[in-house]
Amino acid sequence: MHEMVIYGVSFDMVGKQPIVLLKTADGNKFLPIWIGHPEAAAILMKLQGAATPRPMTHDLFTDILAQLEARVVRIAVTELRENTFYALITVAIDGAEIEIDSRPSDAIALAVRAEAPIFAAEAVIEESAIEFEHEDVNEEEVVEEFKKFLDEVKPEDFSTE
Repeated sequence: MHEMVIYGVSFDMVGKQPIVLLKTADGNKFLPIWIGHPEAAAILMKLQGAATPRPMTHDLFTDILAQLEARVVRIAVTELRENTFYALITVAIDGAEIEIDSRPSDAIALAVRAEAPIFAAEAVIEESAIEFEHEDVNEEEVVEEFKKFLDEVKPEDFSTE
């Protein structure tokens, strides 16, 4: 497993679909994951410190966990199968850890709220990550390269066939 950080949320220019871009914490590999509009909004709102008058779904789930004296320990993007990413949310409760199947977008939205670390499996990184070879990442170069990538990529490009 590789620890990841959220590098940003952007939009696929062709399909107008949101994409969360994860970056390896100790390297220059970037993992784009297509997500839904509500999940993109949930991630961005928390990253930007925005508040809503009433709890949104991910806030509600976080509040429920807190009331149950449980906490999100970590999330992991575990695999890519038939163009679909899979994730697990690890929750600690009563001295035990349980893993819950999740979409990566929901898991990331929870991780942001719980300040929990985000991981991705080695196989997912190898199969789907974009690597920048420079030791020091130039943010403008990454953004330009990513925009170029978004203009040309289709979800089918991540097929495991």
